[in-house]
Formats: sequence, structure tokens, C-alpha cells
Amino acid sequence: MSIIYFKLDNNKTDTLMQNDTQPLNDTLVSKSLSAADYVPTLDAMLARTLERIDLKKQQGLRTPDELWIVDHNDVYTLGQAGKEEHILQRTDTPIIKTDRGGQVTWHGHGQLVIYWLFDLDSLKWSVRNLVSHAEQAIEDVINDCLRSSPSNSDNISAHARRDAPGVYLYADTAATDDSSLDNKIMLGKMASLGFKIKHGFSYHGIAINLNCDLSSFNAINPCGYAGMQMLRLSDFVAMQTDSEQTEPEAQTEQQTNNSFSYETVTQKLIDNIAKRHAGLIELRAIAPK
Repeated sequence: MSIIYFKLDNNKTDTLMQNDTQPLNDTLVSKSLSAADYVPTLDAMLARTLERIDLKKQQGLRTPDELWIVDHNDVYTLGQAGKEEHILQRTDTPIIKTDRGGQVTWHGHGQLVIYWLFDLDSLKWSVRNLVSHAEQAIEDVINDCLRSSPSNSDNISAHARRDAPGVYLYADTAATDDSSLDNKIMLGKMASLGFKIKHGFSYHGIAINLNCDLSSFNAINPCGYAGMQMLRLSDFVAMQTDSEQTEPEAQTEQQTNNSFSYETVTQKLIDNIAKRHAGLIELRAIAPK
């Protein structure tokens, strides 16, 4: 299978933007895209970023930042400097060469993808700040879910790593208050991230495995790491299946019973990111390696 290189198509933007849009605060909105093909989504994301850059440069306008909450159709994406050698097996799933950082990954149903279209200069965030906020938001939400699980007898917790972007699950090997990872065993990776920065504006973002089929990762070296074990949240906490009821009152009952739906986890993460964007959650110091 050949690798597809994306081409900007502004005609796709209006179609995508008909999806649900919600204001989160005065300077941040969210957009939801379901069953989204990768190339038109990327086209629209890049077009919107270029539009915002032009409005700021030409008119001095600060446009609201955007979180795009995306349910992608199956796709492999290869980062700007990605190496084809990390694609181990060719399948019917398309492979798209894209402009984000990082190597190869998979997106598909049951995985939560959030794209961060942020004006970093207006936020006074460095690229390192952006990456740390993304990782720590994921840590917060995953750990909140894990703490609620009565089956978490191994004291499993989520942590970012200094040497490899993303968020990983660790199990304690001994009772300790040490915040380092020295006394923990890494189980695998649950969340990936990759951004692109253009004239101080970010796009692309994060992907968290919630209740997806992990077998698609078998065809690649995830994020360029041979043998990297990919994990999903539904294997560590009780999660509602697609066939189960998703009405608000049912979600409240499930939350009480220490179980979560795809939607409740998504909302937790959106809320956490919005607070960080508003300056209500400060960055933690990076934990020792």
C-alpha cells in the first residue's frame, strides 16, 4: 500500500465545521467531529490555523482557541520525520503522511483524539508548556479514573516520561511515597501526542486509547518504539460499551458505580484542558526520571 500525502483542500472546511461547537470560556471553544476521515480533517485544521495566523498578523485579532474532539475512521498517520521502517505490515487501513511531530501511530473508533488549535504566544506558553499541559491533563484524568476503580490492587498510575512523549501506565513494586518511577514497572503506553507549531499557533494534539481495538497497533512500531505495549483504559477500569445506555441519568449512576462511559471521560479531559487554558491549573514540576 502506498503512503498518501495530504493536500490542503479548503472546500472540505465548511462541511466539517457543521459539527457541534460549544463555547468553553471567552477564549476557548470545542468542536466535535464524528466518523471523521483524516485528510479532510487535517485540511480543515490547517486551513483554520492559517486563517487565524492571517487575522492576527493583518488585523491584530485574537481569535478563540479551539479544541477539536475527533472520532476518526481507521487510519495510520506518519509524522513529518517518520520512518517507513516502523510500518511492519501493510493492511487495508490507509497510511497518511502528515506534518505533525513523531513517528507512526493509529487512530480509530474507541480512541479519543483531541486537537489543540492554540495561540501559544497569546497564552504565553512555550512549546514545552504545551506538551507538559497535554501530558499532565491526561495524567489527571486517567489517574482519577484509576483511583475510582476497586480493582486497582496493583496501585497502577499514569505518568509522563522525560525521554519519550506520551503517557504511560506504571504499577508499584513496593509501598513508597517516592514520586519517581524507580520503584514502578512500566506496563505500556495509553496516550500519544504530537503537535505542529506554525507562527506561534499549535495544531494536531493527543490520542488516548479508551475502549478501542488495540490489534491495529500490531502492524506498526507505535511512535517508533519496537515492542511498545499499547494499553487502553477499559482494561483497567469499568467502561460502558457502545450498546449500553448513554442518557445523562444513566451516566450519573455509572459514575457512582465506579464505571465510566467514553463521553464522561471525554468531558473530564475537556474540563481539565479548559481550566489549564484559563490559568486555573498550573503546571506541576516534572517528576524525576
